[in-house]
Amino acid sequence: MRDTGAVTARTRAKSASTRLRAATAPSHVVPAPPKAAPLPGPHRLGVHLAGDGVDVAVFAAQADDVDLCLLDRRDDGSWSERRFRLAGPVHGVWHGHVEGVRAGQHYGFRVHGKWEPAAGLRHNPAKLLLDPYARGIEGSLRLTPQIYGHTVDDDLTPTHPELKRDAQNSAAFVPHGVVLENLPWTGAPRPRIPWTDTVIYEAHVRGLTRSMPGIPDELRGTYAGLANPTTIEYLRELGVTTVELLPVHAAANEPFLEERGLANYWGYNTLSFFSPEPSYATQRAQQAGAAGVLDEFKGMVSLLHEAGLEVILDVVYNHTAESGQDGPHLSWRGIDNTSYYLHDGRSPATYADLTGCGNTLDFRRSRVVQLTLDSLRYWVEHIGIDGFRFDLAVTLGRDAAEYSGRHPLLVALQTDPVLSQAKLIAEPWDLGPGGWRTGQFPYPFAEWNDRFRGATRTFWLSDAAAQSRDHDGHDLRDLATRLAGSADLFGHGEVPGGRGPTASINFVTAHDGFTMADLVTYDSKHNEANLEDNRDGSDDNRSWNHGTEGPVSGADAAVIAPLRRRSIRNLLGTLLLSSGTPMITAGDETGRTQQGNNNPYCQDNEISWLDWDLRPWRRDLLATTRYLLRLRREHPVLRPERFATGWFTDGDVIPDLAWYGADGRVMDAAAWHDRSNRVLQMLRSGKPWGDADALLVLNGSLSAAEVELAIGRERGYRLAWDSAWERPRTRRIQTVLSGVQVPPGERVEMHPLSVRLYLSDG
Repeated sequence: MRDTGAVTARTRAKSASTRLRAATAPSHVVPAPPKAAPLPGPHRLGVHLAGDGVDVAVFAAQADDVDLCLLDRRDDGSWSERRFRLAGPVHGVWHGHVEGVRAGQHYGFRVHGKWEPAAGLRHNPAKLLLDPYARGIEGSLRLTPQIYGHTVDDDLTPTHPELKRDAQNSAAFVPHGVVLENLPWTGAPRPRIPWTDTVIYEAHVRGLTRSMPGIPDELRGTYAGLANPTTIEYLRELGVTTVELLPVHAAANEPFLEERGLANYWGYNTLSFFSPEPSYATQRAQQAGAAGVLDEFKGMVSLLHEAGLEVILDVVYNHTAESGQDGPHLSWRGIDNTSYYLHDGRSPATYADLTGCGNTLDFRRSRVVQLTLDSLRYWVEHIGIDGFRFDLAVTLGRDAAEYSGRHPLLVALQTDPVLSQAKLIAEPWDLGPGGWRTGQFPYPFAEWNDRFRGATRTFWLSDAAAQSRDHDGHDLRDLATRLAGSADLFGHGEVPGGRGPTASINFVTAHDGFTMADLVTYDSKHNEANLEDNRDGSDDNRSWNHGTEGPVSGADAAVIAPLRRRSIRNLLGTLLLSSGTPMITAGDETGRTQQGNNNPYCQDNEISWLDWDLRPWRRDLLATTRYLLRLRREHPVLRPERFATGWFTDGDVIPDLAWYGADGRVMDAAAWHDRSNRVLQMLRSGKPWGDADALLVLNGSLSAAEVELAIGRERGYRLAWDSAWERPRTRRIQTVLSGVQVPPGERVEMHPLSVRLYLSDG
């Protein structure tokens, strides 16, 4: 979506203004266009093929008139325009039927009405507006004064404090909607993987395969590259079940990034909630237009389904690419600014920014709720998507100021016969008041569990760093709660037992923040490449560089590198052996680094792309990840679907969950509150799952620890995994479990900062 030229935004703006100032006449002085035939029931918003043409409906409650604009390319590459005035409004909806329109037609809207920014009214018919329901888009957004509804200078700064309406035509500088056939999903059936078996792999379409060996050059970094047999084979061998893609809705670049020569790599700046991002398609698909891009995207989903892999989209319904008050005039702002965006209620009208992105969609408004639901259903019913991760999901449940788990949108998602069957994942926070709401979303939502991330990093990294300075860390209460599935967060709700441990999306890293390798390599963020003087990104990293900041070499490497590798394995083992649904960030399984950048949202380069040049230690880490995922897959005791009670169940002779200290005794209150206590044993009964008992033993001390293994049902244990191993000792779990039996109550010595998994014999 961005201009990839090397010139600055100022130069582009000046040259564009010079070329087109005489050619762009004020569109609001054009005579009224012919009227489209009215629709008897304008209920379906958007532009849809129907009979001999298209049915059109757009919600613009404050408008005086709305024109459908059909754009046709001339031989010289410029665009001609035909306009049709829509009938209405019917409860705010303008509508009509236009004959002779076929698939592939470019179009947009021009909306007439009052220009009173102080009252929130921003109508400007000189600006071609993208249909909020456009199924396809073509063309680039060019950073010029013409795309602003108000007059700006060559630096794109408003020329008047009160925002004077600009008369220049924007059609040549903005993406166009494209009419597409509205076909149902006919690809491979959905895998429908149960939550208990789900392992999520968070990845970026471009970053995953941009440098991947075995992928043809023309497919690297594309939808087709993600669905290439090489990529699919890698994902299947890794053992993940569900690919969660960073935003693939068509997005725009922020002006401040273009001025710095950067781009919004992550894509959390949505321009269309129905269209896939064209730049992630192959050149061949892009040349075929919006239909080609959509076909490639659908083909990717179908091939992943054939391989048994689900596809979840990270979706951004909380804000749009139109930025703040003085941002560009692209779609929603010009169609109905007061209905789509949340305002603070003051005069002059200003946006309430709960997202940190300049604007917030107003989920008090029924049409905003409808837009979101219509978009989600489209991706499920027509594209085959299996679920969604909702960015800053608290915003979606606000009635302006307050969040409610019974918000109409959330109730609709609970009860919708299509969407309630999809996997729904909330990022349970935003930047507004009372914005941290982990554990407060309703069934069937799962949630990113930041408490798991914090407890895991604290135990293995920041507490270890504190010990290295002769300070105590934290006690073990929070860590134990997270290992057992976070019942304090997900054990309540409308039904007994709440949503269960699978509602906890356990993660240690995500796209925003350090990678696992960087967590053990850097004490502080190093975001200089973002050109924000290292002010961006979180300062709460809970990381530990193990004594030296950044990469090590020589004598330091011989001492520090093995410790860092073990710390990665500790983090990874805790993630994959805890109750809940694990999420792996792409590249963590191979020790990927971002060079200390914990906010590479604008780095479309080697900082963000996965590095597939795997040195021996990285291949060992990959083997460890595969092995742990195989353990998890083959042992249901490691992935319970309901919370443990700590009591005897189903006639068992041991509790379903019990906690022990280093001395093999049940943890008492004093042990739980003792900040110097660094050893914890968690024994899970396998009987409820028809499986072996599982004993997870953690030593968070900088010293070796003698541990008396907990006595369960007096069966022997066999060591299934030890984080001290650089690489699993065998590729076959059965061979490991046929090794030396360790009796319960046996004293074993654990390495400093290590974790072990024992499975009972029989």
